[in-house]
Amino acid sequence: MGAHTPLSSGTELLIDARGLQTYYGASHILRGVDFQVRRGETIGLMGRNGMGKSTLLKSLMGLVKPRGGEVRIKGAAMTGAAPFRVAQQGIAYVPEGRGIFGNLSVKENLIMAARAGTQGRRDWTYERVLDTFPRLKERLGHGGQQLSGGEQQMLTIGRALMTNPDVLILDEATEGLAPLIAREIWRICGLIRDSGISSIIVDKNWRHVTQVTDRNVILVKGEVVFEGSSATLLAQPQALEQFLGV
Repeated sequence: MGAHTPLSSGTELLIDARGLQTYYGASHILRGVDFQVRRGETIGLMGRNGMGKSTLLKSLMGLVKPRGGEVRIKGAAMTGAAPFRVAQQGIAYVPEGRGIFGNLSVKENLIMAARAGTQGRRDWTYERVLDTFPRLKERLGHGGQQLSGGEQQMLTIGRALMTNPDVLILDEATEGLAPLIAREIWRICGLIRDSGISSIIVDKNWRHVTQVTDRNVILVKGEVVFEGSSATLLAQPQALEQFLGV
């Protein structure tokens, strides 16, 4: 597992984390994690609860500073950089718990996030986000706190897309959502992939994750125990059983 896949020509490495060692106080959470994201790639980050998935995302975003290893974003050293600097590099983060502004309307939540991407692209406009999320279009005047959990998740993803990111990170994409709403989120994940944005998706439903991802990484106790394509993972039911308990 330790060997790095050689980069084929033309695949730009957007996130390159090597040997991450991250602690919470005395608890050693990430133990030498290597994690890469290439342009246009959709990655499933998997593992049972408490295995380090959210800690890895927070280490990439600068929300937690690793004690060892390095994070490079588009080649620039960003280990432990302030989260706003990571965001400026085109990394959008949809945390577990969503974090929308409850006192602002749906429209205000979206408009306040609008900006061009790192190369000046404005592929994701307000109109395109509303076309992608018809449910939000019906609720433009509603305050964030008036939305259902599923609508809040759509709003958070829509708001992230308004920043025209290069990489979208979704932590617990469909956690606690009704099956119908979850299906809508998975449809949107497919649209995001098809639009060329790279994604990192964390979700307990590996069946849905593997339908939209190119590559999957499984963490066990802060170490990478599997990395490979969705087809490779699905061909290893014993790995699914052992590492994800399915």
